[in-house]
Amino acid sequence: MNGTTPSNASPAGKTTAAPRPVLQIFDVAALVIGIVIGAGIFGVPSLVAANSGSVAEMLIAWLIGGLIALTGMMCYAELATAHPHSGGDYHFLRLAFGERLSFLFAWARLTVIPTGSMALLGYVFGDYMTQVLALGPLSSTLWAMVVIVMMTALNLIGVQAGKWTQNVLTLLQVGGVLIIIFVGLALAPSGPAAAAAAPATAQAVTNWGLVLVFVMLTYGGWNEAAYVSAEVVGPQRNLPRALFISLAIIAALYLLVNLAFVSVLGLQGMAGSRAVGADMMRAVLGDRGAQMISLLIAVAALTSVNATVLMGSRTTYAFGRDEPMFSRLGYWSPRFGTPVNALLVQAAIALALVLLGAVTRQGFQTMVEYTAPVFWFFFLMTGIALFVLRQREPDAARPYRVPLYPLTPLVFCASSAYLLYSSVVYTGVGALVGIAVLAVGALLLLVRPQVGSANARP
Repeated sequence: MNGTTPSNASPAGKTTAAPRPVLQIFDVAALVIGIVIGAGIFGVPSLVAANSGSVAEMLIAWLIGGLIALTGMMCYAELATAHPHSGGDYHFLRLAFGERLSFLFAWARLTVIPTGSMALLGYVFGDYMTQVLALGPLSSTLWAMVVIVMMTALNLIGVQAGKWTQNVLTLLQVGGVLIIIFVGLALAPSGPAAAAAAPATAQAVTNWGLVLVFVMLTYGGWNEAAYVSAEVVGPQRNLPRALFISLAIIAALYLLVNLAFVSVLGLQGMAGSRAVGADMMRAVLGDRGAQMISLLIAVAALTSVNATVLMGSRTTYAFGRDEPMFSRLGYWSPRFGTPVNALLVQAAIALALVLLGAVTRQGFQTMVEYTAPVFWFFFLMTGIALFVLRQREPDAARPYRVPLYPLTPLVFCASSAYLLYSSVVYTGVGALVGIAVLAVGALLLLVRPQVGSANARP
């Protein structure tokens, strides 16, 4: 997108460049699929299996995760079609609760949520690329930094380049997952190949709280489509369709992948595996198969990093448009048609978090802990925002309405509150660091210029 369309006048009265609708259903679905189906599906299933009492309960947990995501998707579809905006959750929270909570959310988006995800996925990419080409003692860290810089540079060029890269990478990613499903279900040896060799680590009774935290980690990211709602062609019709299509595909693939894993390794074999995808491929195709899965997981992480870079920068851009303290982040480049400053600052913070992971020597785990509580807190508040806006604006146009209101958003809010609790209980130091960073944002509220209540609504 190299052209521009004038936006509303800026505070200084000048006309500036703004997002244009260029994304179709397939583009949005590819973004959602790409950001959700990341490397987690190749690692998390072993943790889910280790805390499941049976194969049936393990599969039920993955189905429940899809249903939770579906309830949230319906809430976000109503909010995004009624209030299309590049700020996504930030915009919804600002409309419902005013500038203070939206400021904290935007601060979290800048410093914790997408930046932490970029660092997390960068480490996954680095860990698996190191299996292909090691760069020395800090190989994973170096690969993580390379992929963040590379994907940021690509998205600086423009959303057209970013979206086509995402579409191609997503097709490769889904194709690779389908290969795993085929190998696991069609070529599996008779009887679980690795179950006998693995320690009996599965639980006698399913730990549902911990299991759902892990499951929802792999479903995370479906809400990111809200951040490009202002760039979707016909968002009232196409955005809900894209979300339904992408979630249906994701849930089906997750169930089939887990069936493939358990068909080859058995529940005990999955529970005892530290790299369930590689172990499954090794059991069926040998070391060459394990090498192939390493490349696949690297591609999956690369796909998710690209989508996270694109989506995260949109909130930071909207934040800069509303906040004088961060006004430089609200610059939309007329030349490239992208939020250049937002992309650069986002990359710098993500690179700093990669270095934090290198210091702790637990990059992936530290980043999961860092993001989870903050992530689920704002999910809960966005769910509540739907009720607030329904009550405040009962006659407003809503091209898409949540089915079974108020039951559906109540289920979403209750599940978000439960996962917030679980993420605090089951995480460690990283969670405290993430909460501390959010607290810094709260302190900034004391010194920020007062924007005024007029800006709280469009």
